[in-house]
Amino acid sequence: MTKEECYRLGNITKPFGFKGQMVFYLDVDCPEDYADLDSAFVEVKGNLVPYFFKVDNINGNKAVVTFEELTPQEAQSLAGHDLYLPLDLLPKLEGNQFYFHEVTGFRVIDVEKGDIGTIQSIIEYPAQPLFQIMKGDTEILVPVIDPVIKKVDREAQTITIEAPKGLIDLYLGS
Repeated sequence: MTKEECYRLGNITKPFGFKGQMVFYLDVDCPEDYADLDSAFVEVKGNLVPYFFKVDNINGNKAVVTFEELTPQEAQSLAGHDLYLPLDLLPKLEGNQFYFHEVTGFRVIDVEKGDIGTIQSIIEYPAQPLFQIMKGDTEILVPVIDPVIKKVDREAQTITIEAPKGLIDLYLGS
């Protein structure tokens, strides 16, 4: 299993108590969906290694887990490592909701300017993520926020947006 075949679930943050339990930070919208999770891949030295565990409880985005067949010291050594799950375990989204990895390569159609290019990546900033759109050699950055996104067409692989007035002109001229 490679990172390209997976999505980042979160990371292992710190020990919990003295019996080898660890705290997972679940970087997801609905952490409670993972209450029955019994395994995940842990990134160790650039490789994804499967580990098995039992989720003891979930409180907000934090889960307390007990690893199977690991000593408390071995479990603690995993603190700071990222957690991954296969992409096929992601719940399917509908309508204008999407996963960032899902829309890479989609064409972007602005309601005023028309086809403005292809999504190269999504840049995740603390304030808000940005579509990195490439039109030829020109980079266009557009905020990924609900008021901007008008329609996601998975079949046609397009996203229709209504960019803030003047934003596209800053990149492409008028």
